[in-house]
Amino acid sequence: MSMLDIRVPAVLLRTDRNPFHHGTLGAVRSLGRAGVEVHVVADCADSPVRASRYLGGVHAPPPPGASPADLAAALGRVAVRLARPAVLIPMDDAGAVAVGRLREELAPAFLLPEPRGAVAERVADKAELAEVCAALGVPHPRTLVADGPDDAVRAAGRLGLPAVAKWSRPWLLPPGSGLRSTVLVRSVRQARELALRAEEAGSRLLFQAFLPPGRDRDWFCHGYADRSGVLRAGGTGRKTRSRPRGAGLTAAGRWTPNPRVRALAERLVGELGYRGILDLDFRRCGATGAYHLLDFNPRPGAQFRLFADTAGLDVVRALHLDLTHRPLPEGAPVPGRAFVVENYAPLTALWPVRGGRELAWHARDDRGPGRALWGLWGRHVADRLGRRLRRADGGPRDAGPARVARVPAQAAPADPTGLADDERAGSR
Repeated sequence: MSMLDIRVPAVLLRTDRNPFHHGTLGAVRSLGRAGVEVHVVADCADSPVRASRYLGGVHAPPPPGASPADLAAALGRVAVRLARPAVLIPMDDAGAVAVGRLREELAPAFLLPEPRGAVAERVADKAELAEVCAALGVPHPRTLVADGPDDAVRAAGRLGLPAVAKWSRPWLLPPGSGLRSTVLVRSVRQARELALRAEEAGSRLLFQAFLPPGRDRDWFCHGYADRSGVLRAGGTGRKTRSRPRGAGLTAAGRWTPNPRVRALAERLVGELGYRGILDLDFRRCGATGAYHLLDFNPRPGAQFRLFADTAGLDVVRALHLDLTHRPLPEGAPVPGRAFVVENYAPLTALWPVRGGRELAWHARDDRGPGRALWGLWGRHVADRLGRRLRRADGGPRDAGPARVARVPAQAAPADPTGLADDERAGSR
């Protein structure tokens, strides 16, 4: 008998166009294995997710740049087909912000957490997150907002170079613009040129002090803040490999207890009145030892399945249980457990791990996505490299598939392969 209420389906919403978002597959499998009917509202045409035996249905999302009304209409059509309330889980920041704005309109067709105010939108905005951290005394890289080219030059000078430049709402970046959500700025000219594109980007440009990467400096914390505000499920983990190196998404991570990081997460949840799934990214300062919050993502992190405890509880299952008024089982953490994304760290996926390991794509009980991965990934890489070569030869720019760019707050130098943009989109 399932511990989840299998009468209540789940709907996963992803607005970005990244076909290799392994977090979506993790959620499909986690809920599907428990007997829940799982539907995905996302572009899955060229995604291994579509091959999962646990996928109950795929529904087309609204096109890029669609209005909140369009998104509400798309979800409304799914609700009509299901004909019963469903748990709705946004899988990217843009979706989380949109669902937060539409909460009253989406209820009662969908079951959703009840945060205090528009907290999801507040923490997803990089500029507002800096203000939140300053008000709460949570360590955060020094941040300056640039209101124009001259401000950008002054900010770069005050922080020192290199500095990190970020758009406060990266999900608003127009597809095909070539703008990245995060850039490591090495000159005042580069800072000025970015500021000149602020209107095109659709949100404020800010600059942050650069915290150099290093061994054991990149950490993350996943959890589910239940109806009473208690942080449940999840855990703290350490990035052992990232893509690209020193920044970017977690290619391999390990469950590593860190009371200091967990305490910061619990403090943020309590102070903000946050409810729902969260994914926090931290970087430890090599000089002071302080853990600086880089990102507060109001949705599941792509590697959330790392934190499946001995009772089988993860943050997605915790959400479903809580919203259907079922008790959460008391399992034990599994320190040392590893999570590996095979297409980003193929050799790491072969190494033995004492605490056990979960792969992002391959699973014995769900072989379809793993089989589909390599053919789709090979074509994807070849296409990206081909377009890069055409640009180098002066050919016409090919914008490629429309995606919402979203990368971690502290970026490394540009990836020489040109592939990192797709990997960063919604894959944490």
